[in-house]
Amino acid sequence: MNKTVVSGYSGAIKGNGGRIVLFFLLFLLAIYEFVTAGFAPFAIVCLIPVMVLAVILAFRYKMACFWALFIINYILHFAGRHHLMPSGIPMSLYNEGLEILLLALALIVSPSESKFSRSLNLMLLAILLWCGLGVAEVLNDTCGLGYNIGAWFAGFRLLCFQLVWTHLIFTIYIDNPERLNKLLKVWACLSLFSVYWTFNQKYFGFTPSENLWLQTAGRTHIIQGGTLVRFFSTFSDAANYGCNAAATAVTFMVIGITSRIRTDKIFYLLTSLAVVWGMFQSGTRTAIFCFAFGIMVFLVLSKSVKIIVPSAIVFGTLGFLLVFTNVGNGNQQIRRMRSAFNKDDASTAARDINQDVMKKYLADAPWGIGIGTGMENVPSNNKFRKLSTLPPDSEYVFIWIRTGVIGITVFLIAMAMMFLGACWIVFFKLKSRSLMGIGAGICGAFAAIQLGGYGNQVLLQYPNGLIFFGTLALVYTFPIIEQEWVEYEEKRIAVIEEKRLLKLEKKKEKEKLIKYRMDGIK
Repeated sequence: MNKTVVSGYSGAIKGNGGRIVLFFLLFLLAIYEFVTAGFAPFAIVCLIPVMVLAVILAFRYKMACFWALFIINYILHFAGRHHLMPSGIPMSLYNEGLEILLLALALIVSPSESKFSRSLNLMLLAILLWCGLGVAEVLNDTCGLGYNIGAWFAGFRLLCFQLVWTHLIFTIYIDNPERLNKLLKVWACLSLFSVYWTFNQKYFGFTPSENLWLQTAGRTHIIQGGTLVRFFSTFSDAANYGCNAAATAVTFMVIGITSRIRTDKIFYLLTSLAVVWGMFQSGTRTAIFCFAFGIMVFLVLSKSVKIIVPSAIVFGTLGFLLVFTNVGNGNQQIRRMRSAFNKDDASTAARDINQDVMKKYLADAPWGIGIGTGMENVPSNNKFRKLSTLPPDSEYVFIWIRTGVIGITVFLIAMAMMFLGACWIVFFKLKSRSLMGIGAGICGAFAAIQLGGYGNQVLLQYPNGLIFFGTLALVYTFPIIEQEWVEYEEKRIAVIEEKRLLKLEKKKEKEKLIKYRMDGIK
């Protein structure tokens, strides 16, 4: 018996000797790191097998890796606030790690396929134009502090390179109608989770982690003498949530209006209404303008009088009630949103004063103070110290401070190129009304979040950058998949119709049976 056991062990060692030795060496390395360097390096070494396993699984389940990226990107702030992710790891690392892995998979698996040809379009050109400006900023020494390559690269990754990763990954992996449909459904479900969490915050209270944040960094979310709270749901803050909700609501409202499938129409319209409710709970006044602007873009792209006239009447009436009447003034959130139209608002005046100061300094800094340069880099006796300490309040102002009038001009040109290119495709190239609706909804959302970026620092915040730049990249692929989309849609409609007829047939048979039994009783 003992000989059998020993021979079994020896056989296992012979078959897996290399793996056993490797794990033993990793174990020794982990112990060494724990003794000499502490717990953090020990934990990293222990995670190496997990990372290897994750890479192996990624090769086998590539789309699971994409969905993980999309979902993690959406809940990063929520997970971080509630300590659901390891501390000490930069938030951007989760996104970038998965993005690089996905690109590596696209290059390694089936390398003969031309996966990147779908990405070669006007939007990529616009992104590369902006990245070119970002590369030039490495030589920016406006503050006279020398060249800080590390600080520049950290800012360059987040401001420029993230857009390249996003564009490539979405155009490579969302390459057929089924995946496009699933992406919209996953996005809608995540948005509904944010609405649910808003409801939870409003009616059941904040978690201890959320309360701690509200009393420290989020003090500005408690306003009007403590009688009104701006809810932030799963996002970093209420401004980020409100602008995201406005843009998301535009997308799903448009898809709901234009969808040919009744269940989808109901699902997306209800999702949109729920997200609009959440938008109002955020108390973000910019969100009202974002939503209205996104709807206007849709109406222009719709090319349909049947859609334009009733939509214009409905949204025009709602806008009139909000701006020119006191309807709903009993609700604090509605009063808060209505104050967006007050020209004498104190917060708007403060922003104008700050921007006047910025203009004076930036007159001597056409390239800005430099990407990656902030309060921690600029000493107190430096001429441009004031610029590094003023709150930017918006994404556009942040970029203006870092890259100057030259950089913000290039950024605006790049954004206009990618937006107008997508609108051109929707307006002139697509024939399918439902696919045009998806494209118009995405273009409207992109316009909405751009306006949000003008009023708040939300444009490249998580989860907005990946969602809105990624889905806009998909619009450029719509002419390629349009025929597949039409066939996919017809197939879904046929299946639904077949189920409806089958259900009707069963109903008729049941009625006949009941009638037959009644006749037998008589």
